[in-house]
Amino acid sequence: MPNVFAFAESRGGELRKAALEAVTAARKAADAQGGGEVHALLVGAPGIGAKAEALGRHGADVVVVVEHAALADYNPEAVAATAAERIRAGGYAAAVFSASAQGRDLAPRVAAKLGVPLASDLTSFEIANGELRGAHFLNIGKVVATVTVKAAPAVLTLRPGAVQPAESAKAGKVEAAQPAVDPAASRVKVTQTIQGAKGRPDLGEAPVIVSGGRGLKAPENFKLVEELADAFGNAAVGATRAVTDEGWRPHSDQIGQTGRTVSPQLYVAVGISGAIQHLAGMRTSRTIVAINKDKEAPIFKIADYGVVGDVFEIVPALTAAIRDAKKH
Repeated sequence: MPNVFAFAESRGGELRKAALEAVTAARKAADAQGGGEVHALLVGAPGIGAKAEALGRHGADVVVVVEHAALADYNPEAVAATAAERIRAGGYAAAVFSASAQGRDLAPRVAAKLGVPLASDLTSFEIANGELRGAHFLNIGKVVATVTVKAAPAVLTLRPGAVQPAESAKAGKVEAAQPAVDPAASRVKVTQTIQGAKGRPDLGEAPVIVSGGRGLKAPENFKLVEELADAFGNAAVGATRAVTDEGWRPHSDQIGQTGRTVSPQLYVAVGISGAIQHLAGMRTSRTIVAINKDKEAPIFKIADYGVVGDVFEIVPALTAAIRDAKKH
């Protein structure tokens, strides 16, 4: 029963949702093979070990904690060397990373150090007969390819939101370890961290995303999107590339082929026509609601629910209805 490795991503001393997703996915893969162990690697500043319990609750049998003052911010050289060393020594069937911004930087470094291929941005995967088989979107989401990796270990990144974190009855054992190289001697230094909009969840972690497009006509009308997101209470705000190119919203809000890829439980598209580049970034959302006055808009082809009408009438009414429903 081969074991599975999972990298537990953190930021600012807190676990990212991606960490719980990676551990949950690793747990499912291990159980499907007959019950192998899941070993999670948690790296950060002194004190990050306090977050190990949550990883255990989500299926990690062993949580390896590496603490160092120079690991307060993401340190690609030290973290990649440490992860590669642990994976090489552990003889794992697979190593699971998130296809987050950090994971897309880290996983290729680790795969290169191990001399194995990388299966990136998978939406699901399984390990059978010594092979990894995963689903990966191609052609801007129009085609789902099956990726097969025969190398051991199979290194993969999992699309954020593709797996919902699930707690397990297992209780993880915590082990302390040292970084493979001195983080303080790293050639890469983080000089500044710029936080996104405060008070809202990150696009990659939000269960609900409300996005706006050119149908809002002017930047000041984005308040309709923000008010709807506020009504949900757990929603992030996104935008199309056309909107960010116009300067209506920061580029960090952009969802699409050249922006963020998201898979929330609910995606509400407000005044978005549905250009294929935008669909590539959100079509894996669990439920898609589209509001657009053009009944022929491409967004309706992938929407689970479509509302044809004026966003300036429908969105305020929807916001009021959600607020009213939450009172009862």
